[in-house]
Amino acid sequence: MEIIKNLDGNKLAIALVGRLDTITAPELDKELKVSLDGVSELAFDFTQLEYISSAGLRVLLAAQKAMNKVGTMTISNVNESIMEVFEMTGFADILTII
Repeated sequence: MEIIKNLDGNKLAIALVGRLDTITAPELDKELKVSLDGVSELAFDFTQLEYISSAGLRVLLAAQKAMNKVGTMTISNVNESIMEVFEMTGFADILTII
């Protein structure tokens, strides 16, 4: 998985490329822990994300909880198969998907 970050003031945009799974989820978790300081807007772009596992869902949930305290988190460009995972797990009700 590739993580493409763009920090603009207090807005952090992160595009994910590839698979967010058991192998790559810790990488994203670590990246978020060092990148969220001072961020009040977190925007994920899933245009090139092909797959998400339960490990990836846990990282997104942790990010959502952190951002609820200081601002907002959105996810855009979710493909059909990942949206299905969000809907089946109830994450579609927790996350802001645009």
